[in-house]
Amino acid sequence: MLDIQKIQAAINMIAAEKKLPKQKLVEIIEAALKTAYKKDFWNKDENVNVHFDLESGELEISVEKTVVKVVEDPSTEIWFEDLWDDADEYEEGDIIEIDVTDEVLAQDGDVFGRIASQAARQVIIQKVADSEKEKIYDLFVGKEGEVVNMRVDMVEGWKVVFDYNGNQVTLPKSEQVSRDSYVADNRLYLYIAEVSKEENMLPKVVLSRKRAELVPAIFAEYVPEIAEWVVTIDAVVRHPGVKTKLLVSSTYEEIDPAGTLIWQKGMRVKAVMEELSGEKIDIIPNSDDIRDIISRSLTPATVVRVEEGDDEDSFIAYIPYGERAKAVGRGGINVHLASELTGVKISIEELEQTQEQKDLENTEASNENS
Repeated sequence: MLDIQKIQAAINMIAAEKKLPKQKLVEIIEAALKTAYKKDFWNKDENVNVHFDLESGELEISVEKTVVKVVEDPSTEIWFEDLWDDADEYEEGDIIEIDVTDEVLAQDGDVFGRIASQAARQVIIQKVADSEKEKIYDLFVGKEGEVVNMRVDMVEGWKVVFDYNGNQVTLPKSEQVSRDSYVADNRLYLYIAEVSKEENMLPKVVLSRKRAELVPAIFAEYVPEIAEWVVTIDAVVRHPGVKTKLLVSSTYEEIDPAGTLIWQKGMRVKAVMEELSGEKIDIIPNSDDIRDIISRSLTPATVVRVEEGDDEDSFIAYIPYGERAKAVGRGGINVHLASELTGVKISIEELEQTQEQKDLENTEASNENS
C-alpha cells in the first residue's frame, strides 16, 4: 500500500533542513507519480492529474477525457452514453475528469505505493544535490578569475575532491593536469573559471588546474607589483603540465617586468613553477617590436634575426645550426606557443653550418671512434 507517512516525513525533513517550501516538494512528487502512472499503468497518451494533500495524506488520481459521439481513442475520449445520467450536462468537445484513484490502488496499490516511495527518495537525493550546488555557488560567487588554495580531501579514480572551508568541491576530470599530484592532504591552487546560473537556474561552478589563466593568477599571489598595477601580464599561453609563456610589461620605465616576476635568484618564478608541479615558464618583456618579441618567445633557442615571411602575419626566425630542436620544442610545443603568444605564424630556418662547427663535429666524431 501507499506509505503516506514516509512521504510526509521525507517532505517535512527536506523542508526543515534545506529551508525549501513544502508545496514545491509536493509538486515535484506529484509530477514523479504522474510520470510513473503513465509509464507503468495506462496509455502514455492519457492526460493524468495527480493531487497529493500533505496535511490529510489523501491522494487523488484522475484522467482527462474529451466527450465525443464516436470514440476513436478510448485513452483520451469518452462516449456520451458512458456518462449515463450526466450526459445531458455536457456537449461534444467538453473535457471531463474521471477519478481513477480507487481503481489504481485496488489493482496495483502495492506497486504504486513502491513507486511513490521511490519518487520521494529521488526527490530527497535531487534536492540535497541541488542545495549542495547552491551552497558551493554561494561560496564562489564574485570570485570568478581568482585562485583559491585548497586541500585534497579524497581521491577515487579520476574523481578528485577538495576541501574548502569544510565544503567538498570536485575538480572535473577535464580540468585536471596529469602532472599534478592529487594525493590526500596535498594543497593546490585552483582557478575559479566559471560561476554562473544555467538556463534552468541551477548553479554552476567550474574550478580548473588546466586553464592558462591559472598561471598569472598564481603569480599575483607571489608578486605584489601585479596587484599594484606596477607590472601587467599582457598575454598568457599554456600547454598544461609542460610549458607556459607570459608576455609582461610595466608602466614604469625603470621597472623590469620580467625581472620582477623572476626576482632574486629566480625566487618568485621558481615558487610558481613549484605550484605547477615543475611546469616550465618563459617570461617575455612586451614591446612595440614584434621581431624582438618573436626572438625572445623562442627561448631557449638563440635567434640570430627575424624577417617577414611571404604570407601576411608570417615571420621567419633564423637560428644557429643545431638549435632547431630547442626552437621547435618537443612535439612542436615551443614554436606553437610562441606563435600563439605573438599572434603570427613563425617558421624556423637554421643557418648553414660554419666551418668551425664542421671542424668541431669532425673532431668529436674522431674522438668517439678512437
